[in-house]
Amino acid sequence: MKGSGRRFSVGPSLPLIPFAAFVTIFLFVPTVTVIVGAFQSDQGFTLDGLRYLTSKAALEALKGSIIVSAMSAIVGAVVGGLLTYIVSTASPTSIMRRTVVAVSGVLAQFGGVTLAFAFMASYAFQGVVTVALRPTIDLYGSGWLFDLPGLVLVYTYFQIPLMVIVFLPALEGLRPQWREAAVNLGATPRRYWLEVGLPLLRPAFLGSMLLLFANAFAAYATAAALIGQGTPITPLLIRQLFTSEVLLGGSGAAKALALEMVVVVALVMGAYAWLLRRTSRWLR
Repeated sequence: MKGSGRRFSVGPSLPLIPFAAFVTIFLFVPTVTVIVGAFQSDQGFTLDGLRYLTSKAALEALKGSIIVSAMSAIVGAVVGGLLTYIVSTASPTSIMRRTVVAVSGVLAQFGGVTLAFAFMASYAFQGVVTVALRPTIDLYGSGWLFDLPGLVLVYTYFQIPLMVIVFLPALEGLRPQWREAAVNLGATPRRYWLEVGLPLLRPAFLGSMLLLFANAFAAYATAAALIGQGTPITPLLIRQLFTSEVLLGGSGAAKALALEMVVVVALVMGAYAWLLRRTSRWLR
C-alpha cells in the first residue's frame, strides 16, 4: 500500500552531519555545561555563582573587558573603515587590493601567544622599538603594555584587518548609479556621502563594530600571554578562579562568569544580526 505523504530523503542532509557533530561537540555541549555548572556546587543547586557576579572583582573585570572591547572596536572600525574605503576605490583585479584583502585575512586570525610575544619583543622594556627610541622618549613608561592600554593596542592589531574583511562587501554594495543620480540632481560629493552613502552604510558600519566588540570580548590567549599577573578582564578572572589554589569552590563562580560572557556576546551578536538584515535590504 503506497503512502500518500511526501517522501523523506536523507540524502541532501548527509553533508550536514559532520557540521552538526562539530557544532554539538564544540558549541552546544560546552554551553550547556557552563549553564548547568553556574547553578551547581558540591552540595547541589546553588545561586552562589550568580551572586559572585555582583562582587567587586567580577564587576571590575567586566568593566575592563567592556573598555578594552569597546576601545579596540572603535579604533578598529574607524581605521579599518578608512582602509576599506581606500581598498574599495581600487580595481578588483589590482595587486594592491588583492594584497590588502589577502593580508587582512591572515592578520585577522593572528593572535594568541605569538601576537603577545611580537608586541613584547617590540614595545616591552627591552623591546626593539623601545630601545631605539629610549634616547629621546621613554616609550615603555610605567608598563602600559601589560595593562588595559596595552591590550587595546594589541587587540587593534587584529581588529583592523577583521574590519576590512567584514565591511568591504558593504562598500562594494554601493552602486555607481546612486552616485551618478545624486550628481545629476546637483549633489556635491560631500552631500552625496552625507545624505546617501553614509546613511546606507551606517547599519553595516555599526554591525561591523559590534562584531569587533564581540571578537575582542571573547579573546583570551593574547591577554593571558601578555598579562602574567592580575585580572583586568573577565577571561583572566575565569582563569584565576579555575587555577587558584587559594580560592576554593571557584569553578562555580568561573562558570557563572562564563555564562555572563555568553549572554553578553549573544546580545551583541543579536544586535549585529538585526543590523545585518537592514543592510541586506539594499545589498541585494
